[in-house]
Amino acid sequence: MLYRTLIFVVAFGLASCAERGAVRIVPEARGVGNVETIFVGSNRAKDETTGELFGFERQAQTRFAKLDISVPPDRKPGEIDWPRKRRAADPLTEFVTLDEVIYPSDTQFRNDLRAKLASQPNGLREAVVFVHGFNNNFAEGAYRLAQLGNDLGIKGALVHYSWPSRANPLGYVYDRDSALFARDGLEDLLREVQAAGARDIVIVAHSMGSAIVMETLRQLALEKDHQIRDRIKGVILMSPDIDIDVFHAQAVRIGKLPQPFIIFTSKRDKALALSARLTGQRDRVGNLASPDEISDLDVTLIDTTAFSVGTGHFNVGNSALLLSILGKIGDVDAAISADSTSRTGLLGGVVLTVQNATQVILSPVTALANGG
Repeated sequence: MLYRTLIFVVAFGLASCAERGAVRIVPEARGVGNVETIFVGSNRAKDETTGELFGFERQAQTRFAKLDISVPPDRKPGEIDWPRKRRAADPLTEFVTLDEVIYPSDTQFRNDLRAKLASQPNGLREAVVFVHGFNNNFAEGAYRLAQLGNDLGIKGALVHYSWPSRANPLGYVYDRDSALFARDGLEDLLREVQAAGARDIVIVAHSMGSAIVMETLRQLALEKDHQIRDRIKGVILMSPDIDIDVFHAQAVRIGKLPQPFIIFTSKRDKALALSARLTGQRDRVGNLASPDEISDLDVTLIDTTAFSVGTGHFNVGNSALLLSILGKIGDVDAAISADSTSRTGLLGGVVLTVQNATQVILSPVTALANGG
C-alpha cells in the first residue's frame, strides 16, 4: 500500500513540471469574450524572487484586488484553458485578464464592491464567495471563479478568497498548514462583503478550501457573530478534503448550518483517495459512500460518481450537466425539503434520507432525460 501511494505522489510531482496558469494582462482583448469582474481577498505575500504580487508565502494582512477577466468564446461549459507565460495569449480560446487593480486600502475595495452590488436589483444583491482548493496558484483560482460565474450566469458579485497554497502537488502538508493559517483571512473578507452591503452571501469551496470554510464558520459561531452568519444563505462544498470526524465536530460547534448546505461527493475521487491514504484513513467527506457517518447533520450529499473523469476531483466545475444542476441548486434544495413524491425526477437519480441527512445519487442517463 505504501509503495502504491509513493508512486501516486511521484506521478503528481511529475505533473507539477507542466506550466501553470498565470495572470496575463491583455487589455486589447476587451470585446472578444464575456467579461467577469472578480473581487479578491488574499493572504498571499508578494514573491520577491519572481515579482508575483500574490505568491505562495503567507502574510497576516489581508490584501484586496479586482480582476476583469475575459472568458473566451470558443469553449464549452466547464472547459478552462489557462494563458501561458511563455507565449502570446489567445483570448479566443484562453482566459486572460483585461485589467488588474490592487487596492491600497480595504475602504476602496469595499466601495467598489458596494458599487457592484448596488448596480444589481435589490433582490439580487448577492455575493458568491469562492474558496479554491489544494494545489492552486493565484491565477488559477481567479480564472476558475470567472469560469463558474460565466457558465452559471451568476448575476451577483463574484468574490474570490485566494489563500496561500504552495501550488505544488508535493506541497500537501504546506497547504494543510496554510488552510489553518487562512481562517482569519476568510473571516476578514466575509466582513468586508457584509459591510459592502451584500444582502445574501453564498459560499462555494473546493477541496481543501472546504476545510477553511468550516473552520471560519466555526470561528464565527464561537464569536457569536450573527451579523455575518445571518447573511450566509447557503454553503456548497465540492469534493471537500476534510476528515469525517473533524467535519462532524466542526458542524456540531457551528450549530445550525446555513441552508442549503450541499456537499458534492464522488466515490471515484482519486485525489481524495490519496489524501485518505496519506492521513491513514479510509475516506474523506468528499468521497463518502453513504450519509450514515454524518446522518445527524442537516446536509445534502450529491453523489457525482457517475460523472467522474480523470481524477474525479472537480466533477461539478468540469461537467456541463452538473453545472446546470448547480445553477438551479435553489430548486434542488426546495424539492429535497419537500416530500418524496415532490422530489422524484428533479435530478435524475436515487434519493435516500438517513435521519437528518439526504443523499442524491445522480445518474447521467436519467438526468439527461429530465433535461438536467
